[in-house]
Amino acid sequence: MKILLIRSPRYYWPFINEYDNFLLPQSLPCLAGQLRAQGIHVIPIDCMPLKMGWKTLGEIIKKEKPDIVGVGDSESLYSKEAIRTIELAKNIDPRIITIAGGAHFSNLAEETLPLYPLDIIVRGEGEITLTELAKELAKSKPNLRNIQGIVFKEGSAIIETAPRPLISNLDDLPMPAYDLMPMDKYGKAKFLFSPGGTTIHHSRGCANNCDFCVWWVQMAERKTENGKTKLLPRWRTKSVGRTIEEIEILYRTYKKNSLIFVDDAWNTDPAWNEEFAKTMLKKRLPVHWFAFMRADFIIRDEKLGIMEKLVHAGLSHVSIGAERADGKDLDKLGKPSYRNEAVKQAMLILRKKYPKVFRQVTFIVGTRDETKQSMLRQLKYAQDLKADYPAFHPMTPIPGTKLWDEAKEKGWLEITDFSFYDWATPVMSSHELSRDEIETMIYIMNKKYAGFLWLIQGLFSPFTYKRNMYIWWLLVVFRMLWDGILHLVNPFKSYTNLVKPKWYDS
Repeated sequence: MKILLIRSPRYYWPFINEYDNFLLPQSLPCLAGQLRAQGIHVIPIDCMPLKMGWKTLGEIIKKEKPDIVGVGDSESLYSKEAIRTIELAKNIDPRIITIAGGAHFSNLAEETLPLYPLDIIVRGEGEITLTELAKELAKSKPNLRNIQGIVFKEGSAIIETAPRPLISNLDDLPMPAYDLMPMDKYGKAKFLFSPGGTTIHHSRGCANNCDFCVWWVQMAERKTENGKTKLLPRWRTKSVGRTIEEIEILYRTYKKNSLIFVDDAWNTDPAWNEEFAKTMLKKRLPVHWFAFMRADFIIRDEKLGIMEKLVHAGLSHVSIGAERADGKDLDKLGKPSYRNEAVKQAMLILRKKYPKVFRQVTFIVGTRDETKQSMLRQLKYAQDLKADYPAFHPMTPIPGTKLWDEAKEKGWLEITDFSFYDWATPVMSSHELSRDEIETMIYIMNKKYAGFLWLIQGLFSPFTYKRNMYIWWLLVVFRMLWDGILHLVNPFKSYTNLVKPKWYDS
């Protein structure tokens, strides 16, 4: 049994250079590590850093003659490319079994399977399910109904099996198969997450269940009640020892010293946070790292004396989800645990006590009640927080979220082509603003925020990491302005439209 796990050719984010787009997808080495440990021949292929276009990918599929081709994305943005990959595989050899995973396909399984030459969808966490599936498919008469956590076609029927229980101990999973990945080609950007950036995670899931977020859905506990599947938010973590072991491999073997933790909520457990900080300090690993953190947990850990240890242990970049300036808006988004005062206090702690830490804050704009005035209040909120980088994202309903269900039911979606679901392009209007007006307002907000004084303070920061991030932002702005001049369009357009690589079709 031979499996190809493929991340397809895809368009770039339009930032300063192509290497900004080359970050390790955690799914490939994690799945490959588990399959290999179970004696299954697996070949992960990440077309992006390899600059592998569709023609070359087809040649590799022909050469390798796989039994299974697996694709998957948690981002709906690239679902078209994933579908194109399975179509390519089936055209080369109809006997190839095609499998998809990730949040997008997990949540649109019943809609997707009838439309494309896709045989099976793995729902939720994939390591154990895919391993059992591969072993079952190797049998002369496989019975897919025996495998938990999948949706598949049986004749004209769509069959969903029982939910797969979550992996209770993440330390039981083998080390990700970094040796099968082109590790030398990741983290080559000059300024963004530099030098030597790579992704990593210590935890899965989230304790919250925000209406707009699909990440908690993918790692949720799934229970069947009265014939319906109920999703419950769950947070799990690897041990500190296992996480440090992985960091040491990334640093010592692959020379990666800028770690991008992709955990939904990195700082959930204070005991874990403190043990991690102490162990990192003891190891004296010269790495810096990025994490998505909850504001209220930052405040908690500061009171416990943990934040200072984390910063000394390499914490250089924090991203906080502030989302909205108005607490009532947060309630509407199903995010009751976050309050503006907590975000303000956490940002004040970072700004006053830990100025070396780059402070990123995310905001959701373009809600159904959005007006120009409310968007300007979002801008004022960001200015009051004094974020190093405010990310104003238009509200984007993603399959699997409560927001998606509501938007579909009420006919809000004006764009249904997922290749526009890039968290920068508005896909629906508000009651008062059109999509174009929301997009223009986001451009105005960015322009007003990124003033001369803000830029100078960042560019002349005494801290190298922070300085590099401001240089990156400056080059992005110049790129946007130049593209706007060349094409006589709103410069923000060059920031939202993805770019086709030269090698895409090769």
